[in-house]
Amino acid sequence: MNDSLNIAIAQIAPKWLNKKETIKKIELAIEEATSQKADLVCFGETLLPGYPFWLDFTDGAKFNSAVQKDIYAHYLNEAVSIEQGDLNSICALAKKNKIAVYLGCAERASDRGGHSIYCSLLFIDKTGAIQSIHRKLMPTYEERLVWGIGDGNGLKVHALNNFTVGGLNCWENWIPLARTALYAQGENLHVAVWPGNVSNTVDLTRHIAKENRMYVLSVSGLMRKDDISNDIPHAELTQQNANELLGNGGSCIAAPDGSWVIEPIVGKEAVVTATINLNEVRKERQNFDPSGHYSRPDVFELNVNRQRQKLINFTNE
Repeated sequence: MNDSLNIAIAQIAPKWLNKKETIKKIELAIEEATSQKADLVCFGETLLPGYPFWLDFTDGAKFNSAVQKDIYAHYLNEAVSIEQGDLNSICALAKKNKIAVYLGCAERASDRGGHSIYCSLLFIDKTGAIQSIHRKLMPTYEERLVWGIGDGNGLKVHALNNFTVGGLNCWENWIPLARTALYAQGENLHVAVWPGNVSNTVDLTRHIAKENRMYVLSVSGLMRKDDISNDIPHAELTQQNANELLGNGGSCIAAPDGSWVIEPIVGKEAVVTATINLNEVRKERQNFDPSGHYSRPDVFELNVNRQRQKLINFTNE
C-alpha cells in the first residue's frame, strides 16, 4: 500500500499582473518541489497572474471609472486562457517531473464570452492533464468588482497515490456545504488556497482538519509593495496608498488531529515539503467520520449541481 504522500507548499509572490513572468516563477517552484521529491505542489489563489490588490487602494467601486477600466483591461489581457494554451508549459513540466499541481489562476473564460474573469483553482495530474477547473462559488466583497460568480462544476476530488484530494478557493473554505460536497466524495487531503494572510489560515486550517479528520494544506501567495511594477496602469496610485506588505503568506499544513505538520510560514517566499501518511486519517476516523458512521443521510441530504454554467447551448441540426 502506498499510504505516504509528499506534499509541497509553494508560497511565492507573483510577477504581479504579468502572466509570462509569473509562469516562469511557478515553473521554478515546481522544479524545486520536484527536487524535494514532492508528489503534489500547491500555489495560492489567483497567483497567476496575481490577486486584484489594487481595488482597495484605487477607489475600486467607483462606477464607470476610467482608472478602473484601464486596470481591468490590463488584468483581462494577462488572465489565463486555458483554451489558448497559456498553461501548456506548466502541464508539460508536471508530466515531465511526474508531479501533480494545484494552481490558483485568474481565468479568462472562453465559454462565457472571453471577457470576464473567474477565480479558478485547477488540478493538474502527474500526466500533465487538467482534471478539474473550479471557479470560485462566490467572490468575496470587493472581488465581485472583477470576478464573475462560479459554479459547482469543479467540486471534484482526485486520486493521488492512495489519497483523495480536493480543494477550494479562499473564503469558500468557510462554506459548510462546499466542504461537505468534497468530504462526501472521500476527501482526505484538502487544499485551501489564499491570496496571502496568516489571519485566514491559522484557525480555519486546523478547524477543517479536525472537522473531517484529514490533512489540510493551506497555501498562500505573498505580495509586497515592491512587487507593484511601474508598467502596470496607474501603478503609482496603488503604490502611494498600499502598505509595505499586502499579503504576508501564512501557508501551513495541519494533521487529522488538528496538530501542525508545518506551522504557518509568514513574510517570506518558500517551497516546503512534508510527508503525510493515510493511516493517520484512518486513526482519527475511528471516532468521527462526518460522511460515514457519524452522518445521518436519513435526515440530511445535499444536492450538488455540477453542470458548467454557460449562456448558450447549440443543438446540431
